[in-house]
Amino acid sequence: MTYFQYQDCPHPIRPGLSGSYRCYWQSLASPGTWFTGAQRVAIAAEVRNALICPHCAARKLALSPNSVKGQHLSAGSLSENIVDAVHRVITDQSRITQTYVNDNSAAGLSEEQYIELVGITVTVFSIDEFNRGIGLDPEPLPEPAPGEPSLYRPQQAEHGTGFVAMVPPDGANGDEADLWQNGKTANVLRALTLVPNAFREWMAVAAEQYLSFQGMAQFGDIPGRSLNRMQIELVAGRVSSINECFY
Repeated sequence: MTYFQYQDCPHPIRPGLSGSYRCYWQSLASPGTWFTGAQRVAIAAEVRNALICPHCAARKLALSPNSVKGQHLSAGSLSENIVDAVHRVITDQSRITQTYVNDNSAAGLSEEQYIELVGITVTVFSIDEFNRGIGLDPEPLPEPAPGEPSLYRPQQAEHGTGFVAMVPPDGANGDEADLWQNGKTANVLRALTLVPNAFREWMAVAAEQYLSFQGMAQFGDIPGRSLNRMQIELVAGRVSSINECFY
């Protein structure tokens, strides 16, 4: 099956967008760093379940999410703490704390697995939102490919900035030499680098949906874009406000 063809879309879609989505769907179905292909696709399915989950809706309205008892709407193929983490990232991300991440790690969802999960969750959600925004249903999820995760962890990753370990600003070397494409980075970019492929996969989509590293240095008209930089930032700022983005 060829995904993201957009034959029924009433709007012209940039080839870079549809191409980046197809590449990501292929990566999603493949064995990752800490999850198998089947687990990665199951995480993507939970991204969609979270939006219609009654338990998440009740918890979002509660003073404390931990005060609401119940079970998530889930396909049932993943552990409870993995499902809860996906649903929280989608529906209640502003109340994720260091304690929550630590408790999950103690319960068997490692820090590395959590980062890969976050990378899948935010990337699938952003692609789904694009489809919904142009009046289409989310794309069917891909069939998972066989194989085992690589279990790769960058040696230079360190704690000290956020809830999880990250590649330090001066640590983009060796196998991670491609991470800072313009030689500079920021904490929001480093957040996924404990699992470098999660960062690469997310950034490839973000470069098309928003801006590439190089595009961030352009402040006028951007080739191939209908919006200029000021208009792009207006939309980005509004979306960030609605989503209660920390930044």
